Amino acid sequence: MRLGYFSMPMHPPGRDWVETLREDRDGVILADSLGFHDAFIGEHLTDKYENITNSLVFLATLISDTEHIRLATGTTNLSQQHPVLVAASSAMFDHLSGGRFILGISPGALTSDAEALGILDEDRNKLFAEAIDVILAIWESDPPYRIDLPGNRFKVTTETTIDLDLGVGVLPKPLQMPRPEIVGTVVAPFSKGVIAMGERDFHPLSANFLLPQWVATHWPNYVLGKAQVGAEAPVADWRVARTIFVADDAAVARRYGRDDPDSPYRFYYSQMLTKMAKLGRLELFKNYRDEPDDEVTLDRILDALVITGTPSEVAEQLLAFREETGDFGELVYAGLDWVDPTLARRSMELMTQKVMPEVNAAIGSA
Repeated sequence: MRLGYFSMPMHPPGRDWVETLREDRDGVILADSLGFHDAFIGEHLTDKYENITNSLVFLATLISDTEHIRLATGTTNLSQQHPVLVAASSAMFDHLSGGRFILGISPGALTSDAEALGILDEDRNKLFAEAIDVILAIWESDPPYRIDLPGNRFKVTTETTIDLDLGVGVLPKPLQMPRPEIVGTVVAPFSKGVIAMGERDFHPLSANFLLPQWVATHWPNYVLGKAQVGAEAPVADWRVARTIFVADDAAVARRYGRDDPDSPYRFYYSQMLTKMAKLGRLELFKNYRDEPDDEVTLDRILDALVITGTPSEVAEQLLAFREETGDFGELVYAGLDWVDPTLARRSMELMTQKVMPEVNAAIGSA
């Protein structure tokens, strides 16, 4: 099983933006040095605490400071940009990074972003679907472009202005051919979008804030999508994110990973609980869909969704989680705010040096 890294930390109020951006960069640089396979970076335009506004710009600052880790948008919010911009910028990034680019995609879930852009009343899922169709068509086409897909609002052509002798009217293609890996973040239980991912060979990444029983609903739909186009579904395609804190001492792990009022894990899930309640999406945290809202408490969420302990304890919890969800190809470690940089760094070190070897040894002997 591979180990990946996901960074869209919620930084507590009062922290300087320069400091949090530097800290977020340090997390990816450390992940690279420790051998993590890839790093996914999220983006929001209007979130004070999740304050990376453009994942591709952020990742560009890491190309020269990392060597091996694959750099992934996590996600590019496709309802918020014209697909020509996404296709061209992503292609350039793929060349700049030497082919280390992964295009992570989603519609963009934050309603305040949509309001700021004037698309609050738009069908952002439809925008998303139209945009990805056009991005792929651009990468698959040669100029002059005649991209006019049925029912798609985005029409792309350079027929009027093309001059091949001057090199004008030509959109760039990525370094990786026929295209970079495309990964979609999956949030909804029983997501039908995962079927479409299977059909199109996009790879699913199950969100870290989903209960295990909801994570387990994603793989069967991916398999179904693959089967509908006559293809097998390799387990390596499926990434699953988890919120994890590892410490040398069990008491420290419990305190920093859950109980301390200043715990970044407690802050993160307090924010998530409030956001999901406001959006009417508390079902993500429910044991069954008709469960009363008042039974969804912060402490219960922390118990269910934060894997914390010593290396052996964390390995045991991860193996139990895998028993519930089924096998997957990559565990994606969710990076949070570094309230205590020493503990945060040590957790990542222990993940690579002790936890993952123990997990992979157990899987290999099964």
